[in-house]
Amino acid sequence: MSLLSFQDLLDASHRQPEPQRLLMVFARVELPEAATDAQRERFEASEGGTISPVTCVDKAPSEIASFQALAEESAATGQDWDIVFVASLGGHAGVAPGTHEATQPLQFMVNAINNGRVSDFAAFDRAGEPLRFG
Repeated sequence: MSLLSFQDLLDASHRQPEPQRLLMVFARVELPEAATDAQRERFEASEGGTISPVTCVDKAPSEIASFQALAEESAATGQDWDIVFVASLGGHAGVAPGTHEATQPLQFMVNAINNGRVSDFAAFDRAGEPLRFG
């Protein structure tokens, strides 16, 4: 499925046959400590850097009014971020997964992002625009 906006993701989550829980990892893009000149150039051109998770949250799709509301809520945490990675956890027999069921999958997401496996997830920049990783 090709997402053109965060709203597309929300809409798709509402159309799933089982209730969903959205898993979100907010991350910062940083320049590596011992960056080379080439890495600095790519970073300054917004084409490189190290992705570091800073916080994560899980929510039912109905708890998210819009990307702007999510971004405003995230500002209250005091954690600066550049990218939000999103995955979905499906329920069973008409019952949506709860927060306790999201803990392990969220940790999986953080580990995957730390290991560079970012293309496994939907990703959006601070403006809510979808990001694509090659």
